[in-house]
Amino acid sequence: MRINRAMRVGIGAAAVALAATLTACGGGDEGTALDHAEEGKLTVGIKFDQPGLGLRNTDGTYSGLDVEVAKYVGDKLGVKPEDITFKESPSAQRETLIENGQVDFIVATYSITDSRKEKVDFAGPYYVAGQDLLVRADNTDITGPDSLAGKKVCSVSGSTPAQNIQKNYPQAQLQTYDTYSLCIEALRSGAIDAVTTDNVILAGYAAQSPGTFKLVNETFTTENYGIGVKKGDQETRDQINDALEAMFADGAWQAALEKSFAGTGFAVPEPPAVDRY
Repeated sequence: MRINRAMRVGIGAAAVALAATLTACGGGDEGTALDHAEEGKLTVGIKFDQPGLGLRNTDGTYSGLDVEVAKYVGDKLGVKPEDITFKESPSAQRETLIENGQVDFIVATYSITDSRKEKVDFAGPYYVAGQDLLVRADNTDITGPDSLAGKKVCSVSGSTPAQNIQKNYPQAQLQTYDTYSLCIEALRSGAIDAVTTDNVILAGYAAQSPGTFKLVNETFTTENYGIGVKKGDQETRDQINDALEAMFADGAWQAALEKSFAGTGFAVPEPPAVDRY
């Protein structure tokens, strides 16, 4: 059949209408974090199993530094804490959650690395940690990363600490699980010899079980925790950075740390400088 000009115009108009319908139904751009904030809601990725940082409590509430940072940032973006939906974000899934638009941003002990910056952008850092080791309280064999030869060391799949052990301490027997809480249970049972991740995470677990575990207190990396946002979303990144600088300046950041690690002897450091790359 020969298609005349009128038919071509009609087909073109129908295609435009179909594209508009698909976009409205989620087939195209579903909006940025700031678009969602303007609607009064946000979905934020956190960890659910990290005491002192990101923890889902038995009553369904959430606590920890990452939660407090997320709430503060949300408030600065115009979203009330009760209108934030927290979504569990395991280490190995964080880039995918951001890329697929399942979260607006992620605050989940998310170390800023060059390889991750190829997929997502980061605001922050909002905290600087260092990788350490957690062992059973009666352990005297493990005194630092150089004493890990032949030892079973647990970390989380896709995490920076796991990659560091694999690359720089191959003499250790690395085992990875989906969550740090599984590593902690393996340490408790004797199935592994040490758990490795950032010192502030390990301090939270040690505080939950006084006398059971101890920190080796030999940090061997520097980890800058950032807030992950969609690649290229500079406006969201800038506004989150503005919020972080406000949190540092008005004392809310220090208060959040003191609240999250009360009774652990944790010394609150100076806030880091936000990177405006």
